[in-house]
Amino acid sequence: MLPKLTLVLGAAASGKTAWAERLVLGAGPLPVYLATAQAWDAEMQAKIARHRTSRGTGWHTIEAPLDLAPDLGEVTADQVVLLDCVTLWLSNHLLAEHDLDAECDELLRALATCRAPVVVVTNEVGAGIVPENALARQFRQAQGELNQRLAEAADLVVAVMAGLPMVLKGQLPGLRV
Repeated sequence: MLPKLTLVLGAAASGKTAWAERLVLGAGPLPVYLATAQAWDAEMQAKIARHRTSRGTGWHTIEAPLDLAPDLGEVTADQVVLLDCVTLWLSNHLLAEHDLDAECDELLRALATCRAPVVVVTNEVGAGIVPENALARQFRQAQGELNQRLAEAADLVVAVMAGLPMVLKGQLPGLRV
């Protein structure tokens, strides 16, 4: 059984989403994929299509690029939610010029009250150089702060590098991942 909240973080193309998908599939028969990506260009359309194909059938997919609380509120205790990913969700809000603090507060409230276990995927964005422009620095700061808040709230935190999990907090449940 998965804990109420699991955070899976890693760099771009680290294997974090594939690892999180296996974790969710190993945890229960009713997986929900809460997708936050928006297909603004052909490259992103192709990436979304690859993700859909690679995860196969058996998932109930909900596309929610901005407002996650209603969908998190509707899942049932016998489901398991994969929220992929909070990085794109935060980017969507930043580009829409929403109040990031208020949006992050609402997300954390929705995660705390969700009846199903939730696995949240996020990017670790603070390991590189300082971005050259103000928008990128604002995003990096907001993402780092959100990741810290999610890690504090999570029962299990796993960093993924090269497809391999490293437990930072809690214990992996006895699942085949």
